[in-house]
Amino acid sequence: MSTQPVEIKILDRLVRVNCPPGQEQALKDAASEFDQRLHRLAERTKVSNTEQLIAIAALNVCHELNDAKQSLETLQDQVTQRTALMTSQLDKAMAAQGSQE
Repeated sequence: MSTQPVEIKILDRLVRVNCPPGQEQALKDAASEFDQRLHRLAERTKVSNTEQLIAIAALNVCHELNDAKQSLETLQDQVTQRTALMTSQLDKAMAAQGSQE
């Protein structure tokens, strides 16, 4: 799969990043969100060191991703449990229906 360079702007610096065809807008959107996070973080923490800002922001994103994964796992477990309960209830209802016939 070929890639093409895409220019993104992070902390007022242009960076060229290789990107798979068709993913350019998704990359630009992600870069824009990350840039906004960095600017908000810089305002909130008064940290001016670029590397430190990027490290803190990356850790925050990873923490959010881990939280989202945990939430997804919890929801998947709940769906599995509810599906098993509904299947059991359906089996019982069908068995009762079959015994009445």
